[in-house]
Amino acid sequence: MELLEHLKWRYATKTFDSTRKVTEEDMHKLKEAIQLSVSSYGLQLYKVLVISNQKLKEELKIASWNQDQITDASHLFVFCNYTERKEEDVDAYIQSISQIQATPMDKLEGYGNLIKRSLIEMDETTWMSWSEKQTYLAMSTLLMACAELRIDACPMEGYEVEKYNKILGLDEQGLNASVIVPVGYRSKEDHTQFRKKVRKPLDELFEIL
Repeated sequence: MELLEHLKWRYATKTFDSTRKVTEEDMHKLKEAIQLSVSSYGLQLYKVLVISNQKLKEELKIASWNQDQITDASHLFVFCNYTERKEEDVDAYIQSISQIQATPMDKLEGYGNLIKRSLIEMDETTWMSWSEKQTYLAMSTLLMACAELRIDACPMEGYEVEKYNKILGLDEQGLNASVIVPVGYRSKEDHTQFRKKVRKPLDELFEIL
């Protein structure tokens, strides 16, 4: 199983080689992997910003406790969850199902209403938690795709969300910077790459019932 070897290779990169950039071809593959990621109902109620502009990364670094990964990495992925529940988002999804799978709209109406009810019935705290979790599913797919391509990545929560939202104009778009991932290539100076992985033993992590 090659995936296991890829996962053993990857680690949360602390120091990136700022001279190396991810190719457009590989960036396209990463985007496709995220596009194909699992999401609840298949709705994909999030948007992913891919930032390569160095000036913008410098500004975001200040809002990231001055962590060098932000500016030294080739690209910065910012996963943004939707902050509002809109019936039109569900309607657009159902329309896409109808077109792509050649299914009459009247046969999908019940499914669309089911999704709308499930979202509406959430209280605000539950909704925000659910919405943010969608971005973590997509982020996980990105990390696995990076590992297969031997591209380094570092999932991060160490940043000031409100400042990210302001710098990137997310509030006005009904978006929230949920989690970020710098991607690029590890520096030879990053000594953490040589540390052995520390994980719980299988018999402690799993319980067979």
